[in-house]
Amino acid sequence: MTDQPLPTRIIFEGRKIDLALATVELADGARAEREVVLHRGAVALLVEPDPDHLILVRNQRYAVGQTLIEVPAGTIDPGETPEQTAAREVEEETGHRAGRIEPLRSWWVSPGILSERMHLFRCTELTPTQTAHQPDEQLVPIVVSWHEALAMASDGRIDDAKTLLSLWIGAQVRSK
Repeated sequence: MTDQPLPTRIIFEGRKIDLALATVELADGARAEREVVLHRGAVALLVEPDPDHLILVRNQRYAVGQTLIEVPAGTIDPGETPEQTAAREVEEETGHRAGRIEPLRSWWVSPGILSERMHLFRCTELTPTQTAHQPDEQLVPIVVSWHEALAMASDGRIDDAKTLLSLWIGAQVRSK
């Protein structure tokens, strides 16, 4: 199947996402509708106060009814670049300003239904500031060793996909 996009109709507009119905032309000439969640993209952050530690966050996630351990992350605001979002989010979520923000990788979050692209950055050379959580966020920053973070990913204490992938990529970068 070689889906070719045709007109898209927005059926819901939200603060962070829109829902669209897109008509696609299939390889055989037939047409089909695809439900697509449109998203501006987001950043995930490996925030390192020193080479052996990370700042993670305990994040209350209402969609799953749990508090998850995650890398700091956030949605790209209109007009922002991923780098600008990374600088803003590291300060908002961890209470630190990063002197160095290094892009590592990016990936499609769930390309079967979602247009979101996640951009991973490594944040180092930290200076303490103040957190500035959004009114609807319940975040608690925690400092853990890289060793402990990887152990939590291995034993299931961390089960957030962006965090698992971020830690794996970060471990690969660290081993070089």
